[in-house]
Amino acid sequence: MTADSGPERVAGRMATAAGDLLAALDDQQLAHARWPFPADSERRRWFYTPTDHGGLPLGAMRPGQQRLALKLVASGLSQAGYVTISTIIGLENALDELEGWTTGWDRERGRDPGLYYLRVFGDPTGGGPWSWRFGGHHVSVHHLVVDGRVRASTPLFFGADPASSPLLGPQPLRPLAGAEDLARELVRSLDGEDRARAVISPIAPVDLVGANRSRLTAGDLPLSLAEIWREPFDGAMGDVMDRMQRRSEMEARLTAEHLAALSFTDAPKGLPVAALTADQRRLFRELLDVYLHRVPDELAEIEARKYAGDGVDRLCFAWAGGSEPGDAHYYRIQGGPLLIEYDNTQRGANHVHSVWRDLRSDFGDDVLRLHHARHHGPPGTEPGDGGLA
Repeated sequence: MTADSGPERVAGRMATAAGDLLAALDDQQLAHARWPFPADSERRRWFYTPTDHGGLPLGAMRPGQQRLALKLVASGLSQAGYVTISTIIGLENALDELEGWTTGWDRERGRDPGLYYLRVFGDPTGGGPWSWRFGGHHVSVHHLVVDGRVRASTPLFFGADPASSPLLGPQPLRPLAGAEDLARELVRSLDGEDRARAVISPIAPVDLVGANRSRLTAGDLPLSLAEIWREPFDGAMGDVMDRMQRRSEMEARLTAEHLAALSFTDAPKGLPVAALTADQRRLFRELLDVYLHRVPDELAEIEARKYAGDGVDRLCFAWAGGSEPGDAHYYRIQGGPLLIEYDNTQRGANHVHSVWRDLRSDFGDDVLRLHHARHHGPPGTEPGDGGLA
């Protein structure tokens, strides 16, 4: 298999699956499921809260249509990634029971596995650039296809609430266990100056620092709880959200000093991977692969080659919070365009958020600029919104 054939093969599977799904939808469903490309003001929006992610929800599809939708989702993930997402969606049922079957959010069911939304931008069979996304509570998947190849697959978000649930037998259900346990093992293996460099704050943030921003800039801090929804909450509900935010930060003993230490910077914070021992480097590599192997094997292999050998040395590992099981904690992996964030602080450190991002090519921004300059005109004449029909 050549270096280029993998992205082409994955793009072909995606195009077939997307075409089959769109052909099975009626006109009313298509109005939600298919939008023109690029529609940037919508395509570059993403969420991980139980809000309207934009698109046609699974609950508005017939079973046969759901099968086709999930076939498209699976085409953009590894087998392990698809099983993980399927488990995350199923956790909505467990969370419903955990929260006492409460209703809210102006809908009949507070936690609903039917509210995972799929939207295709452009024509997957037309030869031009197109993309698709799938998202709902604790899931956000994005892929861009240009010139018949998958060219971008981030942001890619997986979360879990509860992060750990009881099963029959001795082992709990922990869909994101690898992302937590390997990082904890790594930070606990550090000592002295190395640990001091890696631990950038004794207190973890109550959510991801980058939140669901489309683009990060130096100095960014976590967004408020009211801001990470499709429509920001204001009025009475906004006040409730603000009180929840303040209570969470007070219980965590999070201060402005901690937040300053945790703020996003262009220069990575934490301990350079180059400072790790050989055993620690192998452990870090396992942790990195947990994220890179969320996507199909053909794409993951290309991503992994970027960090082969000394290529991993440009990355840094930063930790915040405690390192004992059950402690609230956060970590960040950053270097070059790569940014990984993980946070487990909410619900007594049993509620995980994790995201893999490419600061240069989230949503394929750099790829699309180059494509447009090559085919449509000089830089600076990129297309705009593209319409929201």
